[in-house]
Amino acid sequence: MKLNLGAGSDVIEGWVNHDIAELPGISVVHDLNIRPWPWKDGSVDEIKAYDVLEHLDHFLVSMEEIWRILSPKGRLSLSVPYYNSWCAAADPTHKRGFHELTFQFFDPDSVYCKERPYYTKARFRIVKETFVLSPFSPYLSVPGLSERQVSGKYKKKIIGLIGNYFISNLILDLRYVLEKC
Repeated sequence: MKLNLGAGSDVIEGWVNHDIAELPGISVVHDLNIRPWPWKDGSVDEIKAYDVLEHLDHFLVSMEEIWRILSPKGRLSLSVPYYNSWCAAADPTHKRGFHELTFQFFDPDSVYCKERPYYTKARFRIVKETFVLSPFSPYLSVPGLSERQVSGKYKKKIIGLIGNYFISNLILDLRYVLEKC
C-alpha cells in the first residue's frame, strides 16, 4: 500500500489518500494526533508526508507511528519547513520547524543517533536530503529566480552555514527520503 498522509487537495491516484478533513478524493479521514493510526503494523510500503509533521503535537511519537506502519525497507518521503524560514512561523497551525540535523537522530549511522539512542526506537536511514531555497519569498518575485533544490553534500554545508548564521529565510523547506531500518 502507498499512503499519502495529509493529502489535502494533492490526491494521488492509486494511493490511499488521508487527511484530517473530508475533502474530495480523501479515502481515510483521521486526526494523526490520535493514536494508534488506523493502519496495521508493517502494512505500508511507501508514505508521502508533505507539510504534515509540523502540524502534529508529538513529533517523536508520530515518527514512531510512521515506523510502526511502514513495511521493512519501506520509504517515507517528507517535506517540512526549515526552522528559521517564514514558512515555519507564518502558519498559525505549525507546532515546530525543523533543522537539517533533526532527522540525523533517527539514522543509526549518524553520530547523533549513536549518542542518543534512547530518544526513540524508530530508525530510518537517510536516503536523500534536499534543501529547498526560494530566494526573497514571499516578498519579492524575481523573474528567473524560482524555487531551487540543493542536494549535494558540500553545497548543503555551505547553504546550511549561510542559512543558520547569516541569512534567515534562505532555506524554505527540507525534503527527505527515509528508509525504515
